Amino acid sequence: MIENREYSDSMTIIELFLKRIFDIFVSVLGMLILSPSFLIITLSLLIQGEGSVIFRQKRLGYKGKSFYIYKFRSMKVDAENRGPQLTNRVDFRLTKVGYLLRYSHLDELPQLWNVLVGEMSFVGPRPEREYFIKKILMEDPRYPQLFKIRPGITSPATLYNGYTDTMGKMLKRLQMDLDYMESRTLWLDFKIIIKTVLPILRGEKI
Repeated sequence: MIENREYSDSMTIIELFLKRIFDIFVSVLGMLILSPSFLIITLSLLIQGEGSVIFRQKRLGYKGKSFYIYKFRSMKVDAENRGPQLTNRVDFRLTKVGYLLRYSHLDELPQLWNVLVGEMSFVGPRPEREYFIKKILMEDPRYPQLFKIRPGITSPATLYNGYTDTMGKMLKRLQMDLDYMESRTLWLDFKIIIKTVLPILRGEKI
């Protein structure tokens, strides 16, 4: 049975301010340091010739406002001709370059811009499309409570729930995101970032 109660953000105003300063500083630093990677990936995608280099998709984020999330294109142009679909580890819609980008998580690099402008944070619930939010709401009415905080690039659900390729996983992710919101601290965010970055640097999947 779903406990449909009110969830609240556990971070103080000072913690939120420091979190935002961290997001700005690290996103700028990341774009500068990783600029050679941006160039190499851009050239690889241009040579491949499968649509635009940057893929954008509308998501719902902080306060329920819509924004465009940015990624390097990893899928074929006609990947969703049959409508919105969930992503999974074995996705035949990926291009050759896209498979490498998805495996290494380099397709997520353009989201540094989303973090810089305040649409996202490094740590927070993954932003979802309105199409799937409506489906989740049919099963669990608590999803809008996540709009109290900025969505993120990584989260406990990203680390421990894997690809949300089923409704069951989407509902589990929602519970994990709500639990994160009620218990998050700067120290917890730091640990999540470390647990996200280290496997990527070791070439492991998360």
